Amino acid sequence: MMLSLNVGNDDYLPKINGYQVGEQIYKSHINLVYRAVRLADGMPVVLKMPRSDRPTHQDLLRFRNHYTIAKNLNSQGIVKPIGLENYGNGYVLVMPDEGYIALSDCISGNPLNLTEVLAIAIQLATILDDLYRQCVIHKDINPSNILIEPITKQIKLTDFGLATLLPLQTQMLVSTNTLEGTLAYMAPCQTGRVNRGIDYRCDFYALGVTLFELLTGELPFKSDDPLEIVHCHIAKPAPLVNKLNPEIPEAIAQIVFKLMAKNAEDRYQSALGLKHDLEVCLHQLNQTGSITEFAIGGRDLSDRFTIPEKLYGREAEVASLLATFERVSQGNAELMLVGGLSGIGKTVVINEVHKPIVQKRGYFIKGKFDQYNRNIPFSAFVQAFRNLIGQLMSESDTQLKVWKTKILDAVGENGQVIVEVIPELQGIIGSQPNVIELSGNAAQNRFNLLLQKFIQVFATSEHPLVMFLDDLQWADSSSLRLMQLLIQDTKQILMLGAYRDNEVSPVHPLMMTISEMIKTGLTVNTITLQALSQADIHQWIADTLICDLPSALPLTELVYQK
Repeated sequence: MMLSLNVGNDDYLPKINGYQVGEQIYKSHINLVYRAVRLADGMPVVLKMPRSDRPTHQDLLRFRNHYTIAKNLNSQGIVKPIGLENYGNGYVLVMPDEGYIALSDCISGNPLNLTEVLAIAIQLATILDDLYRQCVIHKDINPSNILIEPITKQIKLTDFGLATLLPLQTQMLVSTNTLEGTLAYMAPCQTGRVNRGIDYRCDFYALGVTLFELLTGELPFKSDDPLEIVHCHIAKPAPLVNKLNPEIPEAIAQIVFKLMAKNAEDRYQSALGLKHDLEVCLHQLNQTGSITEFAIGGRDLSDRFTIPEKLYGREAEVASLLATFERVSQGNAELMLVGGLSGIGKTVVINEVHKPIVQKRGYFIKGKFDQYNRNIPFSAFVQAFRNLIGQLMSESDTQLKVWKTKILDAVGENGQVIVEVIPELQGIIGSQPNVIELSGNAAQNRFNLLLQKFIQVFATSEHPLVMFLDDLQWADSSSLRLMQLLIQDTKQILMLGAYRDNEVSPVHPLMMTISEMIKTGLTVNTITLQALSQADIHQWIADTLICDLPSALPLTELVYQK
């Protein structure tokens, strides 16, 4: 394919062999979209290509993902690609041009009436049911990825670059700059800051935000700060649409509110259940000109066995953890130990601290000690610091310069000592001069001091630091000593440690270190997780089977006994 690029000028029309490129119809920070004509047969097409002439590996994967998933989908409600062709250093995705425009362009300065919004919502519910039956999660539903035919108002869904064929996916914690999806429409589970996997119900949340915008003309959460938007998604209930627009019926407001529930279990569980409620509203509106309030969700039943991901029976432990973080954010340094048997849920409880961390603009980093690598000192700390550098590297160049200055001020001319342990740090502070060779305790003391200074850069009142060290029962003695020093000499740091309490005795190095820390006046909190009570299991089974508690009792007794 012939390539002609004019870098830095998005209005320049690319020259693509075999196509007559026309107007640009869409531009994002990643992609450009043009109308064109295929010269071989005169067919109108839409061409989508990377905005950069040096697309990242992730950008290219999205193009291939979009093509591979969309071309195999069986649905009248999606745009099926015609081809994926090489273009310079990337791809051009070829799709049919059927006269559709982006819904975001359609509603710009031209608000839709309630009947039109309901008709659009019903079509989208049908499309989501098609995706659900083919085990596809779109993960980026928003008005820019919804196409509408201006005359017939028919809807089609496009851009499957982030879509997945997995029924459940886990989102890792990453910087807000590298989150996959459109932040304003992103379900809580997609932020990586809640104890939830990504499943089909994340598309319901994004649809709820989209309908909120169509009905009110604005987004439920508005801020120029990405972290503030993330915090709103995971912790702040969306306002009811009829509070912003009193003309919207209560039933519609409740449907949108249910779609945007923070917990996936509280949203609609099926697209068909949603579609039924929307059709009831549209039918009433067409017949009587108004919509009376009714109990929504009456036909909302999932045909999949889904175990709720809510926490059961850990309310007191989570409250204690959040109270500890609140004290740390006020200027304290504390160690919180979470003990319990393997698999009892220590990590899940600890991950609940993500919500207040986002609110306080803090950093969460983690590392795990390995049973078979105890001879490698500081292994979990190194993992945690590499995790931190990864989060920093996704920040803006301006912010990176600020971090560079702060880190160099802290470590002085000894930066190479840290770089040898965390090579990724060189990407921020650059090459460092060689340092004087020390041996024995002198080298260890220098390393500990520098690491403390390095960490103190990030543990501040502006952004408290939470460090999670897993499997502390396998920690080496150097790591235990460093843990003690950090709590002793650093402010605004919360050290979380998980350990298997059945694998440690009073003379275990971990327990002896903890004892010494307590004797020197350091704050050490301990939570020990016990097995779930029968009442907790009872509620869990009732929620799983979507039945009342008496109906679930016989199964609960059997499960609890076993």
